[in-house]
Amino acid sequence: MVGAMLKQLATRGGITEYIREAFQKAKKEFGGRSLLLPDMVEILKKTIASLPRLFICIDALDECTPKHRRELLDSIRDIVEASPNTRVFLTGRPHINEEIVKYFRGAARIPLSPTHKDIRSYLQMKLDGDTDPSAMDDELRADIMRVIPEKISEM
Repeated sequence: MVGAMLKQLATRGGITEYIREAFQKAKKEFGGRSLLLPDMVEILKKTIASLPRLFICIDALDECTPKHRRELLDSIRDIVEASPNTRVFLTGRPHINEEIVKYFRGAARIPLSPTHKDIRSYLQMKLDGDTDPSAMDDELRADIMRVIPEKISEM
């Protein structure tokens, strides 16, 4: 993810000489490895420092493995601390809320929940797109449309 951010910034404004040098140096090392995470974070910090403002937006942070999520959050916190012109927008399911707060104290949080109508619309779309409609009868479909919204609203 950090590599993707670096790539977006590098291709946006042309690849600066220090980015080119860092990649060339990494290629020359044993096995021709790519840049390591700490190297990428340092390059990002240098690149971001020249920008008037930067927004880092990451959707579905909860889908990262816990190990990668910690590394990513550490990296983003490091970048934000070095660059006050950087703003971060993260989305994720509620179970990672405390983890995010640990990394970004005082961050604004906006809890979102789907409405009953949203859930029903999503289910309808998925059921309508079923590739094997013969696997379901009207009764099962009605049960799905009734039970799932009830269970989700209990959460």
